[in-house]
Amino acid sequence: MLRLVNLSLPLSYTDDDLLAMVCRKLKVTAGQVQSIVLVKKSIDARDKGDVHFVLSLDVRVKNEDDLLRRLKNGVATKVIPKREPPLPAAAFRRPPVVVGAGPAGLFAALTLARAGANPILIERGRSVDKRTNDVHAMMKNGALDPNSNVQFGEGGAGAFSDGKLTTGIKSPHQRTVLETFVRHGAPEEILFLQKPHIGTDKLKGVVASIRNEIISLGGEVRFETRLTGLILHGQHVEGVTVQHDDVTEEILTDTVLLAIGHSARDTIQTLFQQGVTMVQKPFAMGVRIEHPQQLINHSQYGRFSGHPALHAADYKLNVRTPDGRGVYTFCMCPGGEVIAAASQPGGLVVNGMSYHARDGRNANAALLVGVNPVDFGDDHPLSGFVWQRSIEQAAYRAGGGDFRAPVQRVEDFLQGRASTRLGEVQPTYQPGVTPADLRSCLPDFIISDLRLGITQMDKQLHGFAHPDAVLTGVETRSSSPVRLPRGADYLADRLDGLFPVGEGAGYAGGIVSAAVDGIAAAWAALERSQC
Repeated sequence: MLRLVNLSLPLSYTDDDLLAMVCRKLKVTAGQVQSIVLVKKSIDARDKGDVHFVLSLDVRVKNEDDLLRRLKNGVATKVIPKREPPLPAAAFRRPPVVVGAGPAGLFAALTLARAGANPILIERGRSVDKRTNDVHAMMKNGALDPNSNVQFGEGGAGAFSDGKLTTGIKSPHQRTVLETFVRHGAPEEILFLQKPHIGTDKLKGVVASIRNEIISLGGEVRFETRLTGLILHGQHVEGVTVQHDDVTEEILTDTVLLAIGHSARDTIQTLFQQGVTMVQKPFAMGVRIEHPQQLINHSQYGRFSGHPALHAADYKLNVRTPDGRGVYTFCMCPGGEVIAAASQPGGLVVNGMSYHARDGRNANAALLVGVNPVDFGDDHPLSGFVWQRSIEQAAYRAGGGDFRAPVQRVEDFLQGRASTRLGEVQPTYQPGVTPADLRSCLPDFIISDLRLGITQMDKQLHGFAHPDAVLTGVETRSSSPVRLPRGADYLADRLDGLFPVGEGAGYAGGIVSAAVDGIAAAWAALERSQC
């Protein structure tokens, strides 16, 4: 198989155009081409007068080796398929326990199940179908279920944030993650799109299907089951205690994969009290910014905006700030909604999501400022959670209660005045918004950096500082403010048998990176089981 890269094709290209391009590049006839597989597809919109696709292809042709010798260097390269080595055989004395059914936990449990380990996966929230009803109740009337919401439940926070699969990591497990998603119902295009996403609507079925595979392979999945502590003997894990329907149970095991996500503050507190090592960690916080999607499309695609081959445009922006913190956009949701992401009473948190079609009227993204442990105001390992919580409580008060979110027009924000009305851009956040002054809930350094960031980003993306664009506060859960140190063997510091995994442990920053971390930790646990 031969790899062709950086092939430029117009937005309206056809399969015949693709075949003709391959024949020209390889100097072969159409009859010699046996197959063409799309490997990567991206949009080049740097020149607004010439927006086009850039493709990479894997092509099978007759007499490949002879053809490759005749071609000039760089025209094509030989592709040797890479395959992951077989999983280590499971040799656990008792089934391993995986805590948390977000991407890290699901893929850790799936990997263990595929190796024959019969894992027990516990999740404090509900199954994704039941959880969806709880999330809708929160959006409709502000009815928060502290154990089943955007943060907690099957699929984790990623299940309600668009299902973005972009990542900056490099791992042999990435392909496994994408292929697993496709096998369980995700669109095949995620295997080749430069910025793949599944969409909240489709991701829910994918998550449920992965759970069913775990069960079919001998695993056990327990919902509405909360970890209440570790059973320890010295520096060794001997099991966990869990609670379901007010009944406490012990599960004996010497292997616990802890994938609790970045919002399980009560669990983190319990583990800290039991002596699990934790350290402070930088993260980021800010707001969600909403624009008309048509504005973003026009800014990115120019006269090609609205072309049927183009999806809703996205963006990724960053600005350096004099204080060294930086401002950047994160988790951009084209045609999406700003959603209620609180997990505790009396605190307000927002996030963003899109459905697969990304056909909503607004675009939104997190607009974040880097924060450091020195900002937490205390050197206690968990002080970041305390500071984070205080800002969420201030946002709840600024919104007027009942999980209404404080919002501010960009023009008002830049001018330093409270908003008293909304303009062209109508917020998508439910259960409702309150025009406010975000200075009432965010620290001064974040406010000043956001102002600088918006102004500078407008130079990168025309219209970003649109006067009626809406800022919705607050986004505080970009990642965890703590890390659970672990060694190269993935075992927790000074605690044999505990594997801290994913975002909640401070080792991931999105669906793919969390899933990859879950797979890698499961491999490490399997190798340990053979010792």
